Formats: sequence, C-alpha cells, structure tokens
Amino acid sequence: QVQLVESGGGSVQAGGSLKLSCEVYGLKENSLCMGWVRQPPGMQREWVAYIETDDSTRYKDSLKGRFTISQDSTLKMLYLQMNGLRPEDTATYYCAAAWHCSYYSDGGYYFTTAPADFGYWGQGTRVTVSS
Repeated sequence: QVQLVESGGGSVQAGGSLKLSCEVYGLKENSLCMGWVRQPPGMQREWVAYIETDDSTRYKDSLKGRFTISQDSTLKMLYLQMNGLRPEDTATYYCAAAWHCSYYSDGGYYFTTAPADFGYWGQGTRVTVSS
C-alpha cells in the first residue's frame, strides 16, 4: 500500500519561499512518477509538476522558473521548492504518484499532467500567500 505524507505548508507573504516535502511509504523501491498537484480554494485541482526516476522534470508552464521539483537519491523523499510566491499560489498542495509519467492512449502520446492521471495521493498541505 503506497502512502504519501506531505509536510512544509504554511503561511508566507508574497515574494517569499516555502519548501514542501513528501515522504513515500510502502514501496521497497520507488519506480513511480512523482508529482505535485494543487487545489486553490473553490477551484479544481491542477497539476504543478512531475519528476521521473531519472530526475527528468516537467512543469506547468506558468510555474516554470519559480517552482522546482526534486527528489532524494532513495526516491522516497519528494520536494517542491516554491520561490517568489504570489497570492494566486494559495492552495492545498498534494503529493501524488502515477505508474508512468507518459503513456500511449487512443493512438496518441500523453504526459501525466492531469490530476486524474495520478492514482496515489497524500492528504495535502495548505499553503497561504498573503499580499
């Protein structure tokens, strides 16, 4: 049973930084595609970034340059460094995992960038950015 446990959320003023962490339990070796998904208040979940086992990364275009996803060498700790935070970054941030970071479907090739692509979820950690 895969279990994901986030930490590191909190309140910060605009322009500040936060680093979220996620610990992965239940796997002898982690071969999953690890990612972050966020849900702003009253809005739908949106994908933030993912990282593959070879440390390849992909980001939501609007977050490139401010957010950095990383993992440790054991692949049991996932991180999201968030710099230059803005009020619109206020959300509950979820650590999530999928079997693959890309896949073929209906003749097309897709990247795992939809929240529905992720099958494992943490409980979420709240980030509040004040102006």
